Amino acid sequence: MHKSKKDEAIACPLCGMAGAMPFIEIEGQAYHACEQCEIRFLHPRHHLPPMAEKAHYDQHENDVDDPGYRRFLARLLDPLLAYLDQNPAGQSLAERPLQALDFGCGPGPALAMMIKEAGHHCALYDPFFHPDQAAIDPGEKAGAYDIICCTEVAEHLYRPAQVFDQLVKLLAPQGVLAIMTCFQTDDARFAQWHYRRDPTHVIFYRLRSFHVLADRFGLCCHSPAKDVVFLKKAGQ
Repeated sequence: MHKSKKDEAIACPLCGMAGAMPFIEIEGQAYHACEQCEIRFLHPRHHLPPMAEKAHYDQHENDVDDPGYRRFLARLLDPLLAYLDQNPAGQSLAERPLQALDFGCGPGPALAMMIKEAGHHCALYDPFFHPDQAAIDPGEKAGAYDIICCTEVAEHLYRPAQVFDQLVKLLAPQGVLAIMTCFQTDDARFAQWHYRRDPTHVIFYRLRSFHVLADRFGLCCHSPAKDVVFLKKAGQ
């Protein structure tokens, strides 16, 4: 594994630790690793500019009616609805219409459609395809959402700490931030890992990364399935 000699330690974009060290350099791109939260992340100087990032997303074919894509999204939604149904504090959240947010929904918000088909409400936000700032306004929408879903979004975040801070503020008491992203586990295979090869993927998490995040915001962390994690806010 070839570590970059040009870079010094920088601040971790997730937990803020100052000493995230150079990890590996691949084809001129430098990655760092945080010992505290165990993320691996691309140095910010290699981030794509907005137009190039959007051009890459425009190539995605996420048809809302594609059965395969819906099965993929169900890996998060099915255990999420089951998890909400187990709420011990009286009435199950799943027994009433939920207020949901599909954060980073992309051009084809299939997950939002599936949430609505389950009898719930779902707002949309995506910085490129549904840039509705009102949906994520921390003043207007503070505590507004029972669930916030981030499916294949967390790995794209340039400033994850700030984004997660905002999303937690949008959660209602006992609300759940549901995240699906491919967990990174094997440093030896990092260079050849297909997930890393996507030029818009800039941050790679392990399960511990989300436990650190949960501790930071006072959330309960639960992983019901591979590459899926729920961060639950305390009730009032």
